[in-house]
Amino acid sequence: MWLLQVVGLVKRYGGVIATDNLTLTVAPGEVHAVIGPNGAGKTTLINQLTGELPPDEGKILFGGIEINHLSAAKRAAQGLARSFQISQVFREMSVLQNMLIAGAVRRTGRCGVWSRAVDDAELVDGACEVLGLVGLKERVHANVGTLAHGEVRQLELAMALFTKPKLLLLDEPMAGMSASESERIVKLLQSLKGRYGILLVEHDMDAIFRLADRITVLVNGRAIICGTLAEIQASCEVREAYLGNDNLSCEPAS
Repeated sequence: MWLLQVVGLVKRYGGVIATDNLTLTVAPGEVHAVIGPNGAGKTTLINQLTGELPPDEGKILFGGIEINHLSAAKRAAQGLARSFQISQVFREMSVLQNMLIAGAVRRTGRCGVWSRAVDDAELVDGACEVLGLVGLKERVHANVGTLAHGEVRQLELAMALFTKPKLLLLDEPMAGMSASESERIVKLLQSLKGRYGILLVEHDMDAIFRLADRITVLVNGRAIICGTLAEIQASCEVREAYLGNDNLSCEPAS
């Protein structure tokens, strides 16, 4: 059974089709990357998967069950977790407090009772364990506003992991990172392969090539190809539409 199935998804903004009859699947434990030029509809897709944006047509199935009717909170409770292009964290709070908010949401579906979690040794220990996993063990009590950009992205990923998701929706997790910060995230995601399904939107092609089991290429909201790295690299349509190599001949070999 597929962990995620997207069937005939359509999203329109007036006369603009942002998602064009898109069909896509993610298997349990698979890293499925979605790439494409700016404006291809990648973030629009993730927003529809999380319930923040309603599709105009099509179905979204999670674990074989249609979730179109579920709110974003209920989808999160079912095991969908996401990161954002622009980090969504509480910068006036500590790293641990941010983690405990995620933990409170996991337990209750609400963040209003997070303050009680500071007295829950099991929850605090679990938060520290996940922070160690992403490389923030020494920053547990730091104010988020003092963190480097890469550390904030690591925290956001830790918060997603702390909700114990079945599927991670990662929207450009390496955006704005230095080479060393990106390398740390790539290694972390490599360590998560097989444990979580991951739908990865990312512009860092080196990271994509190192992480993805399958790749879907979006152009103008339409999937022009879905395949393995070798299949994507061999596709002339991808080279022309995404990689933009005008000097590359797509004539069939004689």
